[in-house]
Amino acid sequence: MKPMIVVIKIGGSLIREAPELVNRLINEFGSGSQGTAPDIKHPEKTSFSILIVPGGGIFADAVRRADESFGLGDDAAHWMAILGMEQYAFYLQDKSHAAGTDSIQELPPGVSILFPYGLLKAEDPLPHSWKVTSDTIAAWVAKQTGALFIKATDVDGIFREGKLIRETFTSDLSENFESCIDPALPEFLQKNRMECIVINGKFPERIIQAMYGKPVPCTAVKGNI
Repeated sequence: MKPMIVVIKIGGSLIREAPELVNRLINEFGSGSQGTAPDIKHPEKTSFSILIVPGGGIFADAVRRADESFGLGDDAAHWMAILGMEQYAFYLQDKSHAAGTDSIQELPPGVSILFPYGLLKAEDPLPHSWKVTSDTIAAWVAKQTGALFIKATDVDGIFREGKLIRETFTSDLSENFESCIDPALPEFLQKNRMECIVINGKFPERIIQAMYGKPVPCTAVKGNI
């Protein structure tokens, strides 16, 4: 049986908590860098290929400040921000034992961290705009790999009038929502008939339980599906 592919975008808002999250995932599912072998007693633990897509975080914020100060062109800002994602990937790998990869082909079992610059520079699949940030990039990766798409952030999900919404459609999102997702993501999900599950990454067990199909506090954002 082929592993289930899961793309987990880890936001920059989790920079302090992200190493614990990555290491908890490795403890549960292993990592390609460790040559994970099948677990006969718990075969479900080796049935996942998990690709972590890093956010931009403080590294992309530095590019935003440079843009505000010096007026960068769209192309320069786009690639510099993706290099910010690349820096976050190095940070995550430094704080964990996860394998690193710059490819989305033939993902190994267990946890891998995507170094996205080379892939995106070669494919260049998305508009060069501050509206298209790491959320939409991660969604594109999930589409290319046929993955379950999880956005790990620092809140429980999307709220309306102070209450957590368990499920919403992209067509329902508006200015009235306290949204933690990037501006271009709803349109991308809508166009590609995809779903994004928004989960609080400060609680690694929630991510793991959601991967096993169990209910957790979160918001499922559905795009025309």
